[in-house]
Amino acid sequence: MTIKSSLMFAKSLIFPKTEKKSSARRSLFGAFICIGLSIVPLVVVLSVASGMIDGMTERIIGLSSNHLQAYVASNILQVKSADSFKKYAEDFKKLEGIKAVYPEIDISALAAANSYRTGAQIRALDSSVFTSNHFFKDLFTVEEGSLDEYSVLSKNASEASSNLKCAVIGQKLSEILSVHPGDTIRIITTKSSDSKISPKLTSFKVCAVISSGYQELDALWVFIPLEAAYEHLSLSNASYTVMIETPDAFSSDLVRMQQDLKKLPGGRYANFYRWDQIHSAEFQNFSSTKVMLVFIMMLIVLVASVNVSSAIVMLVMERRKEIAILKSIGATPKGITLSFLITGMTCGCGGVLVGLPAGILASLNANSILAFLEKLINGIKKIFYIIQGVPASEITSIKLMDPAYYLQNIPVSLPFAQLFLIAASTILLSLIVSIIPSVKAGKEKPLNILRKA
Repeated sequence: MTIKSSLMFAKSLIFPKTEKKSSARRSLFGAFICIGLSIVPLVVVLSVASGMIDGMTERIIGLSSNHLQAYVASNILQVKSADSFKKYAEDFKKLEGIKAVYPEIDISALAAANSYRTGAQIRALDSSVFTSNHFFKDLFTVEEGSLDEYSVLSKNASEASSNLKCAVIGQKLSEILSVHPGDTIRIITTKSSDSKISPKLTSFKVCAVISSGYQELDALWVFIPLEAAYEHLSLSNASYTVMIETPDAFSSDLVRMQQDLKKLPGGRYANFYRWDQIHSAEFQNFSSTKVMLVFIMMLIVLVASVNVSSAIVMLVMERRKEIAILKSIGATPKGITLSFLITGMTCGCGGVLVGLPAGILASLNANSILAFLEKLINGIKKIFYIIQGVPASEITSIKLMDPAYYLQNIPVSLPFAQLFLIAASTILLSLIVSIIPSVKAGKEKPLNILRKA
């Protein structure tokens, strides 16, 4: 039996000319639909998870540590003033491959306003950071106010006599403290004097409210001018760091640059860390979560693929007479087996051709679909509670993906290499589950079948 003959028989199994109702054909069609439906959530989960992880990673790297971060000793003369600290940081740009440096002072403090208070990380940065740092410029959006006042005040901070300075705060922190541009927040730090620790309170005027799209970061950061930190805050517990930007965060040269920075004159006063060392816990958590989600979705595809095996079994039972006749006129067991394997693999291919585009389409419209589902669920919940007599004002809304833990907008990243792997794996699974019933079909004995007919 030639391959062409096997293909022709497989074609007759998939597209029979007879109009007679066939349970096996319905099972085959059902298996094809199940595979297609199982691929849709797998593609959506993979695309959304990749987009979320990429979005969070970009924000954590670009806005928090940059590609490399230098932790500078706090007892050296180079960090005793804003100008000397900037000059010290600029020396790192002498190393080939370093694009930009951003000196920063970090202070853990309390932020208070309107009888509310919360923990905050004070980040004292140069006035130009929101325009010169492309991560800050691209990833931060101004929700209220303007960054112009921040830049002007930071340039004149050393000459100002008032304690009222300009601060830029995250949107979530603005909601917690209930403040807006023009309002005043109080920063409470600690200072040491004669072995005694006492609080120091400094007032800042909110000039802008910004959002990174990631509330975990927006609830923490307060940006102030670098000069203002030296003039008006207690630096006894401050950390001096320098964010160092390179051409590529994922470059293999990052390790070399980390080592070479230590050899610079100012390198002996600092410890240098790569972004993947500073945030290793977060990224391991992201990766393990993604792997677990994909594993669960692949199990769904595996279960759907098992339907192909059941459909092939029913197809073999329904076509036993045809198998017997073909064998009687010279068809080989391998040829019959190949025909049924082609049928099972074609079912998997059909599922992929339907499920993959549908999954990609659903992924690209993930935000709209999520918003629709939220409205639908909250509408049903509201009706249910109103029927029970609960006041509408007391009904809380359900967030399917709470922005407190995720990004406010779901970024979608289509990993084409992984999507190709999904398609190939699905077709391979369909082929594997078809092997046993196909081999049994090839071993059918025509004499026994014709006797029973």
